[in-house]
Amino acid sequence: MRNIFAWASICVTGGLFGALANSVFVWMAGAYGWTAAIGVALAPEWTRPWLYQRLVWGAIWGLVFVPRFLANSVFWRGLLVSLGPTLVQLLIVFPNQLDKGYLGLDLGNLTPLVVVLANAVWGWAAAVWLLVSDDDRHAYSRRLR
Repeated sequence: MRNIFAWASICVTGGLFGALANSVFVWMAGAYGWTAAIGVALAPEWTRPWLYQRLVWGAIWGLVFVPRFLANSVFWRGLLVSLGPTLVQLLIVFPNQLDKGYLGLDLGNLTPLVVVLANAVWGWAAAVWLLVSDDDRHAYSRRLR
């Protein structure tokens, strides 16, 4: 039982790390005009409330990593898990909470692509965190024996 709590805490921390990577990516894409260049009106300001909300949700979504699958594939594992927050963003948050239309298309036709890529950054960063942390945990437990 202790191991599942340790693993869950690593997953939450990985989700938090992924959210930080995702936030930096999304902010940079807006600040440097990358999203505007492709006709997408996403350029958030780097503020504490904006970042805090993203970090909390990223940590919560990190729990999706608790079941161990594709453990040695950072790319596929991160991409697969990132589909959850992507679908929530496109199908619930944009149309219902932010009134930005279905799939966020009021922000631009390529908004879904930006969301998929940004959330993939979250998933990949979280998966890297888990891979490194899991290796470190096993190495540490081997040293204790």
